[in-house]
Amino acid sequence: MYTIISHTKNKYIHYKSLVVMEVSSLSKTLILLGLLLATLTNLALVQGYQGGGGGTRVGFYKYTCPTVESIVQSAVESAVQANPTIAPGLLRMFFHDCFINGCDASILINGPSTEKSAGPNAFLRGFEVIDAAKSKLEKACPGVVSCSDILALAARDSVVLTGGHSWQVPLGRRDGLLSRGSDTANLPAFNDSIRVQIKKFADKGLDIQDLVTLVGGHTIGTAACAVFSYRLYNFNNTNRPDPDINPSFLPQLRALCPNGGNALRRVALDTGSVNSFGGSFYANLKYGRGVIESDAKLWSDPTTQRFVQRFLGYRGLHGLIFDVEFGRAMVKMGNVEVKTGKRGEIRRVCTATN
Repeated sequence: MYTIISHTKNKYIHYKSLVVMEVSSLSKTLILLGLLLATLTNLALVQGYQGGGGGTRVGFYKYTCPTVESIVQSAVESAVQANPTIAPGLLRMFFHDCFINGCDASILINGPSTEKSAGPNAFLRGFEVIDAAKSKLEKACPGVVSCSDILALAARDSVVLTGGHSWQVPLGRRDGLLSRGSDTANLPAFNDSIRVQIKKFADKGLDIQDLVTLVGGHTIGTAACAVFSYRLYNFNNTNRPDPDINPSFLPQLRALCPNGGNALRRVALDTGSVNSFGGSFYANLKYGRGVIESDAKLWSDPTTQRFVQRFLGYRGLHGLIFDVEFGRAMVKMGNVEVKTGKRGEIRRVCTATN
């Protein structure tokens, strides 16, 4: 009996020693794995900051150009204070850039057949602001910050300077090498039906809520009479105005854009809010005061109307807060077909490839 007990005890002691050895080995393995993971993480961060990593992220220039946001903000602020129309111009510029061949600053390249010179981009403004910011950044951080990231930041700053809420902008885009005016067919047009608008946004990975939210950027800015005056007099060859226009609003638009008058005259897209960023745009749509046809259809078409109603806080619907949703949608759009890692380049000047 004693022998058996002694034998069992020895087995127990031996087993316990093995467990201790296994636990010790496991601890060493975990420590080594931890060190390896930390090394790989640090390597990935370094590669990312140098442009060799994956997608965009907040803080991309934390170590390589920590003043990037303040430099861009300063350039935008100076320009908007001198000319308030710059704010909507920069916001539209970013939108147009992302919808053509992804957010790659191809819209900034000069040339007779580039995106910049194409018809749909003829009324864009603020190019000189991007150039000014780039010039300052090249002195502070040569060859580091892309023009496409400058444009993304400038769009955000334009919203903030006109009263909108801020959001964190993921960075790390690289600049595109091609710019073709023919590619502007991808842009949503002022007379697109809701079906066409939905398809164009879906082609960029954006859903119906994104569409209604991003078009809300028309709360600032203007449109030329040439873009919408056909709605006032002879809509669809009917010799009548567009029925989506509130009859009480029609005389106001006709006074601003008389038949045969100055086609280049600018009219606020969001009546009463031309330089103030906010949700009043949706209220104007509800009351038939949308200026361009594609905007007005957001209310007249049931597919998009429900999202407008949510922004207006309709009872029984899950409400949407415009300032919050706009920032979210801008981040999503800002990641459309971006070039990161070794794709594209960091331009020395924004108006030409290297």
